[in-house]
Amino acid sequence: MLILFGIVVGLILAYANGANDNFKGVATLYGSKTTSYRGALALATIATLAGSILALFIAKSLLVTFSGKGIVPNEVASLKEFSLAVGLGAGLTVLLATRLGFPISTTHALTGAMTGVGLVASFGQVSFTTLGSKVMLPLLISPVLAVVGTILVYPALRRWAKGTGVKREICLCVGKKVLAVAPAGISGGRAEAYFASQVTTSAPLALEVGLEPECRERYVGQVFGFNAGNLLDGLHYLSAGAVSFARGLNDTPKIAAILLVGQAFSMQAAILAVGVAIAVGGLLNARRVAETMSEKVTEMNTSQGLVANLVTSGLVIVASKFGLPVSTTHVSCSSLFGIGLATGQAHKDTIKSILLAWVITLPIAAVVGVAIYLVLRQVLPGLIL
Repeated sequence: MLILFGIVVGLILAYANGANDNFKGVATLYGSKTTSYRGALALATIATLAGSILALFIAKSLLVTFSGKGIVPNEVASLKEFSLAVGLGAGLTVLLATRLGFPISTTHALTGAMTGVGLVASFGQVSFTTLGSKVMLPLLISPVLAVVGTILVYPALRRWAKGTGVKREICLCVGKKVLAVAPAGISGGRAEAYFASQVTTSAPLALEVGLEPECRERYVGQVFGFNAGNLLDGLHYLSAGAVSFARGLNDTPKIAAILLVGQAFSMQAAILAVGVAIAVGGLLNARRVAETMSEKVTEMNTSQGLVANLVTSGLVIVASKFGLPVSTTHVSCSSLFGIGLATGQAHKDTIKSILLAWVITLPIAAVVGVAIYLVLRQVLPGLIL
């Protein structure tokens, strides 16, 4: 019974993580209309699963951190009810946020649940020094680095592109056909008005069956002998895959610690089981968070999405290598915040709502975790002893 309950808790947390987090790596692909929702989700699923598998070899220290050892007394960390309450408390918090469409951090939820349950289970003997240095400090610093990184990198990329002769233009397109191109300096609503006048004053345009004309931004020019638009799209796909890969690498070991309760799994089997559950959660329940990340944080194009992904993947991969439990959610959202600030197109109300969700994640996960811990101690003594 204990083993079965531990498995269920771990898989619920992994499913919740996939539902809330899987699409974050590819949100820029969908938001910039580089690909469809299904295409972006397929890439996210494959890349995240690959990161989960590699976690077997290079991210094992995160598994130890999220077992609670060093943060609460060892005798508390070894209690079955401690791990189960932390995992289920974090999982339910993330599932609630997913249902509401808020992109919150599983790492953050685990930290809140671990702190709350640890305080109750150990009668206040939580090492806040260890918690601060190993968990909270990376969580606080990484979003700042992401915002600063995108604000610095995006203008540099624009200057470099300008120097190579690459330029952006707005076209009226149907599928791959370009019907009209807006003059330089015309964008947004002015471009749409220009195209409307062109369609009504010129000869009828041949349209492809089943496709509607759309106002689309594209890049023209050559970079190292390659078409600039195609090269940027290719790099954008690679960067999105890198973010998803980094997320699987960083998140999987944290959740796998729950499946080690009762020693039902080896470390390798726990990580693989979590990787599969994460993939399933993303496939079945990612739509609401996808819409928030892709459409409600900021307007973006291919180059802006590329910069956000490069900054996110770089920070998360480096953090995973050194065993630092950064939040992919915080880093990826903050990269988009940075792009919005750099371009002046940030949706500030959405950003405020996301930040508020981050702030209340810790106390909510702590309260839910403590409630579950008390239930396990009082109602199911035969299961946990």
